[in-house]
Amino acid sequence: MKSPRRAALFAGLLLGLLGSAQAAPQHAITLYDEAPKYPADFKHFDFVNADAPKGGTLRLSDFGGFDSLNPFIAKGNSAPQINLIYDTLTFHSLDEPFTEYGLLAEKIEKDPEHRFVRFYLRPEARFQDGTPVTAEDVVFTFETLMKDGDPMYRNYYADVDKVVAEDKLRVRFDFKHGNNRELPLILGQLSILPKHWWASRDFNKTGMEPPLGSGPYRIAKVDAGRSIRYERVKDWWGEKLAVNRGFNNFDAVVVDSYRDLTVALEAFKAGQFDFNDERIAKNWATAYDSPAVRDGRIVREEPVNGNPWGMQGYAFNLRRPVFQDARVREAITQLFDFEWTNKQLFFGSYLRDGSYFENSEMAAHQLPDAEELKILEPLRDKLPPQVFTQVYVPPTSDGSGIIREQKRKAYQLLLDAGYKIENDKMVGPDGKQLSFEFMLAQADFERVLLPFKRNLAELGIDMQLRRVDVSQYVNRLRSRDYDMIVSSWPQSNSPGNEQREFWHSSSADKPGSRNFIGLRDPGIDALVEGLINAGSRESLVRHARALDRALLWGHYVVPNWYLGTWRIAYWNRIAHPKKLPPYSYALMTWWQARDQAVPTKTDARTASETPVDGALAQGAN
Repeated sequence: MKSPRRAALFAGLLLGLLGSAQAAPQHAITLYDEAPKYPADFKHFDFVNADAPKGGTLRLSDFGGFDSLNPFIAKGNSAPQINLIYDTLTFHSLDEPFTEYGLLAEKIEKDPEHRFVRFYLRPEARFQDGTPVTAEDVVFTFETLMKDGDPMYRNYYADVDKVVAEDKLRVRFDFKHGNNRELPLILGQLSILPKHWWASRDFNKTGMEPPLGSGPYRIAKVDAGRSIRYERVKDWWGEKLAVNRGFNNFDAVVVDSYRDLTVALEAFKAGQFDFNDERIAKNWATAYDSPAVRDGRIVREEPVNGNPWGMQGYAFNLRRPVFQDARVREAITQLFDFEWTNKQLFFGSYLRDGSYFENSEMAAHQLPDAEELKILEPLRDKLPPQVFTQVYVPPTSDGSGIIREQKRKAYQLLLDAGYKIENDKMVGPDGKQLSFEFMLAQADFERVLLPFKRNLAELGIDMQLRRVDVSQYVNRLRSRDYDMIVSSWPQSNSPGNEQREFWHSSSADKPGSRNFIGLRDPGIDALVEGLINAGSRESLVRHARALDRALLWGHYVVPNWYLGTWRIAYWNRIAHPKKLPPYSYALMTWWQARDQAVPTKTDARTASETPVDGALAQGAN
């Protein structure tokens, strides 16, 4: 039996040894422990205007409407821009691939063995009712989201073992293993909820009661489904932090909802809102010929989008028997004529999406090298053979609209799958026509699908277009009640835990997950886990390429298109910093430059006022 004195000495020695193995708390953390761009004493990010004036109103639009102010559950359509009312533990830098700086957390301590992360909360952090933000709020947030939140959280944070409030301002997350290097960073992105406010409310219910947050804005007015107004919190606790300087410059942010994108665009051109992120190529090419554009009151810009694009495509629901044969999926893919579509409908503005990590070094555009083959070889019997020997290239045409070669290939694939032509219909072994429904919510997208439908019909395949309202679309999406949809899986510069949500078998039956395809594949599962647990940037890139190949050769989507820029238009009553960050147009760094937009073109100038900032002058040329 040890004496109390010896026990105390032993305990002290043990604590000393443990302490020496732990990293010191830091102001920022990175994925692979590389040095962050900004030091501990930095004043503000490079991409902001630290002296931007405060005031005015930013008017925005949204598509579809909303019926909930709770964005954390898989019910209802949550209000746009609702994140403005919440603070997170850390702040994601917009000019670095993956760096998190302290926000609610003053310091972050990341275990060198990646077994835990500890956040040290700022004592001055407050919810909007004046209540301090504590470690108990962090514990409450995490446990509530894992128990009652959107199923996405249970996949995203699956490797967290437990969360512990060590004292009032210290909270520790323990991990199930030390391989998930991304966990400390994505835990920092948690929006922290007030335990005391939710104590008397049902977290699982949607509703219009404005929730309590700790962020720079609070909800001031709600017109359910139509409009929401946020107002800047006076004396917000975090206003003077370096991570917040140059942000949140508007006194108010108002978002109006539209149910038709054509109506929304006309409203923008009429000055009903200030900023438009244009996603329709035809509109960008033809719909902005207006007096306000010609005289410079509306500015159009195409800043570079440095983010990996990911994949956009027509997604097959593999839960449907008709799509379970890969040959059928590949045949249907052959009949989408991108080149003609791009030339005739998109004014040649797009590039073909040929990767789930498009527009990045993680795209599998070359054959696998020796290191990547080490990842793939143990899974050879679980992956399509083309993964090892061929680079996936989507079907390509000459843009003439005549796709005889693609039709011949599609026909042969369908014959191999047991189909045949009877009475001009492609009939399967069960005697039924190959038929499916394409569900969509945007009327504008029908013009893109109709030529695809025609190509399918020429081979005896029946595709019905089913347009539904946004609310019905969301409900059917969550319940997996669809055959085919258009979807996208955006990627970051450091893909990780969200891949479970996209592709893993564990998410296939979870309502609300992003596994829209219904993937259940042990080979894909293994590649996803390997990517999440990658120990270096080089390993992450190779694991991403391996996953990319497996997904592409599975023919799970009909690849669509991408664009390497943003297409933004705004009335020049608002302005942005001269240098936008590479990974966002960072709308909350903008400010109101004047009360009303003014002409800036010499030949159309009708007012004596001239632009007051270089960004506007440049954008007007």
